[in-house]
Amino acid sequence: MKQSELKKIADTCASKITKNGFYQEPYKHLVVDNFLPDDLAQKCMDNFPELSSNVWEHENDDGIEVKSRTTWKSEFDIPDDIVDSVRILNSSLVLNAFSKVFEIQKLIPDPYFSGGGLNVTQKGGLLDVHVDGNYHDATGLNRRMNALIYLNPGWEESWGGEFGIYNSNGTQLIKKVEPLFNRLVVFDSHDYSYHGLPDPVKFPDGINRKSIILYYYTKDSRPEDQTLTGDPHSALWVKKGIKDKKGNLLRKKYEKA
Repeated sequence: MKQSELKKIADTCASKITKNGFYQEPYKHLVVDNFLPDDLAQKCMDNFPELSSNVWEHENDDGIEVKSRTTWKSEFDIPDDIVDSVRILNSSLVLNAFSKVFEIQKLIPDPYFSGGGLNVTQKGGLLDVHVDGNYHDATGLNRRMNALIYLNPGWEESWGGEFGIYNSNGTQLIKKVEPLFNRLVVFDSHDYSYHGLPDPVKFPDGINRKSIILYYYTKDSRPEDQTLTGDPHSALWVKKGIKDKKGNLLRKKYEKA
């Protein structure tokens, strides 16, 4: 797609971010429907790699995390018909809109795609309630925000797989957000922004729950009221007693999450 076309789309997306669906409780989050142009969202869905491809990392931690994610190391690993959407989400136009709405200044994207990229949850897959890791090994920056675009046309309530938003200790579900096609969900990532989909998804055979997930960072640390610990930690899971998969709260600064 031409640069001028992409810039126009990014401008429109930024405008949608500042005008639609922002919520303060239980932590800041944003929901924008029909975020991308329909044809661009359709290209993303149509060009998801098959799960048999070697681009996937399959997580299978029983009761904690059962899903697949891509192993992108740079934007050159992104399929041609998906990369434009990622470029839009990582553009300064969209980042400035995120900063304005969430009041988080100096956001930057992750060119390393550490944990970000495409996600697939198959029938029976799940993601325990958790908060995300706080530290980016490649840069030493602090994670501050997550953005997801869902790509699930024809989604029905009986399929499950809603994005669950929980209270500040992860014990009570406050809100479910349906993973509808071309729906953008953005949320504050901090030590009390519990989220997940702990109930196994019930998507029909042959249909998987799909999304694009990107993370954003700042040099500045999180505010004190969003911080359980200022030291690096991986994702902390409710079923693990607010510990990581290894049973720890903290991890070594440069250890792989």
